[in-house]
Amino acid sequence: MNKLEQLRQMTDVVADTGDLSAIKQYKPVDATTNPSLLLKAVDLPDYSPLVLSSRDWAARKGGGNQEIVSNSCDKLAVDIGTEILRIIPGRVSSEVDARLSFDEKATIEKAKQLIDLYEQNGIPPKRVLIKIASTWEGIRAAEKLEKDGINCNLTLLFGFDQAIACADAGVFLISPFVGRILDWHKNNTGREFVAENDPGVASVKKIYGYYKDHGYRTVVMGASFRNIGQIEELAGCDRLTISPSLLDELSSDKENLERKLCPTKSSDSDLIKQTEASFRLGLNSDAMAHEKLGEGIRLFSKDQEHLEHIVSEVNA
Repeated sequence: MNKLEQLRQMTDVVADTGDLSAIKQYKPVDATTNPSLLLKAVDLPDYSPLVLSSRDWAARKGGGNQEIVSNSCDKLAVDIGTEILRIIPGRVSSEVDARLSFDEKATIEKAKQLIDLYEQNGIPPKRVLIKIASTWEGIRAAEKLEKDGINCNLTLLFGFDQAIACADAGVFLISPFVGRILDWHKNNTGREFVAENDPGVASVKKIYGYYKDHGYRTVVMGASFRNIGQIEELAGCDRLTISPSLLDELSSDKENLERKLCPTKSSDSDLIKQTEASFRLGLNSDAMAHEKLGEGIRLFSKDQEHLEHIVSEVNA
């Protein structure tokens, strides 16, 4: 077997793309999307009709121009997610506007709007994960949504304090960003890292061990990989979301893949009691996590604005 086939025996493989052809080729269990991936998707021929139909739908719904554009982007994201769900057996992740990352109430409202749009497409909530940034407000919104039966994927997660808060809130899944953690450490230390001492890999291993030690059911899904070495070091993690280029690389490698993470192995970690104050202090004290969270929100917000610009030009 190749390494992708071996990986599937120990980890649920998720496609980090909106490209239907890639999803059909690699047959992942789940798929994730975000504003950056949607921007790439709208240039694909498969999605051209959806861009037009989402704009028409929003125009018929009415409202001011900004409201029409916003509704059109929501509809487009859901329609793309629906197309993906026609191929995969599991779930698709759709992201709440990153500009709402510090607004708990607005995040909840937007999440419910997305779920309602999926239901209008005949997709039940159990097949959707709502992606929310791992701010304190985002985590609190996710906690309430989970109680309403809406499962969440907490994204832009870089620090251990974020992971603890997500688990305590009972969120369904977290997405630690392995590659972006590595990027920060390379840029700020001038060092080069290999998979065995990769700080992004170490972060996921620490979170995974803590969750298993204390019986948390929150799924750990490593994300944002830069190379297959990072993936190999996390073989056995609950889930890994992987880009098409790295899926291709794994499928071309027939070497043996060793399992590195196992839920029966204990990291002997102590249970940590967290408050809002300790969360904010811990996040602020972790320069990498603090900086990368802010940067991630800015980048996703910029991509959302770019997507809105594209949609606003359709039939304008």
